[in-house]
Amino acid sequence: MAATDYRSIADAVAAEIAAGTLHPGERLPPQRDFAYRRGIAVSTASRVYAELARRGLVLGEVGRGTYIRSDLGAPDPIRPEPPSGALDLQRTMSRLPEQETLLAETLAGLGRPAVEAALTLYGPAGTPQARAIAARFLACGGFSPDPDRILFTGNGRQGLAAALAALAPPGERIGCEPLTYPVIKGIAARLGIALVPLAVDGEGVRPEAILQAHRAMPLRGLYLQPTLQNPLGLTMGPQRRAEIAALLAGTGLVAVEDAVYGFLRDTDPIAARAPEHAIVVDSLSKRVMPGLTVGMVVSPPALVDRLAASVRQGGWSAQGLALAAATRWMGDGSAARLALTKRRDAAERQALARERLAGLTVTGDDAAYHLWLALPETWRADAYAAAALRRGIALIPAAAFAVSPGHAPNAVRLALATPARDDLVRALDALRHLALAGDDLAGDDPTVE
Repeated sequence: MAATDYRSIADAVAAEIAAGTLHPGERLPPQRDFAYRRGIAVSTASRVYAELARRGLVLGEVGRGTYIRSDLGAPDPIRPEPPSGALDLQRTMSRLPEQETLLAETLAGLGRPAVEAALTLYGPAGTPQARAIAARFLACGGFSPDPDRILFTGNGRQGLAAALAALAPPGERIGCEPLTYPVIKGIAARLGIALVPLAVDGEGVRPEAILQAHRAMPLRGLYLQPTLQNPLGLTMGPQRRAEIAALLAGTGLVAVEDAVYGFLRDTDPIAARAPEHAIVVDSLSKRVMPGLTVGMVVSPPALVDRLAASVRQGGWSAQGLALAAATRWMGDGSAARLALTKRRDAAERQALARERLAGLTVTGDDAAYHLWLALPETWRADAYAAAALRRGIALIPAAAFAVSPGHAPNAVRLALATPARDDLVRALDALRHLALAGDDLAGDDPTVE
């Protein structure tokens, strides 16, 4: 059978799933066996499995095979946003008691200028005052951005979208970590950009992996999270950052450097070493609040105009009121004070999580608001996430982060920032019990224990 028939074979498998011939949680045969049974080439079987994964019907787990999704047909399937009423271990948005008073006081102090700002339409460059304050706010160690190279977007996601759109036309390739921020996967898909997974080690992307991918077929840039990488929590050391910076300069590649978690650790961005070859994207969503935030994009000198055009064309410029509030929070020290408080909060929650998950394999950075939980062999990640959701706990299985379908480890990411401490303890205890008990409990009482 010709390789071009893979879609019709995928249609047939999808029909078997819909008819109940293949059941949720059932393991598909290895691709070689599938190919033999169907009388097709192994390469065609691989395309069939990839197509089924693209349709959201199956999940592949490294070393375990490909399974029909366990949450197919569920009333509340695993989603990027937690279902209403579920305890949120999906989003890394912290809301501390003291920040409400602090932010309310700041907003009250804006007065008439805030009204004027709300009535003003700003472009990507914002105002000279906002750029100057943002430059001082983002400066750290050897990184001192030029105010004239700073652009503002409505949030960090819009900044990332603008940066990728400016770097890569549809059909081009951007290298990234093999497990990456799920929003980037969606942005790349909408822009028609192919994400290329690059091998990582304990410090993130390996320089030789970038070179290998670039030589095989030229990349148009990179998307990297050098500090507290999401989801694995990896942080590049100074030597690795220097190696990446040298590679960027040598190849002419530009990296989009996602720095939204940088406030939780004292690290210089790669842009400090390669200002001509790195676009830094940051925001106040994590530091301050998601509901009234701005994104900040620090551009290389040669890309300022192109990035500004990308922001304008996407309709991603910051709104006047948000820009006025952000300028105030960055300028009066409110954002910096909140960042320090959240550092302590994140470290305490990490320690708490590791204590409550004793006996399980947990990895990540002690400073992060998220951690990576490798599951026992008795579980598959999507089944575990579905079982947790039935108990009122929303978390994210590894497949949501995997750039290549079928290359997800048997793990889940837990975000620790949102719940109250007591709720977090109860959720972690329930998740530990669930993991150790095995999937035979998947139909038990759906309440947080």
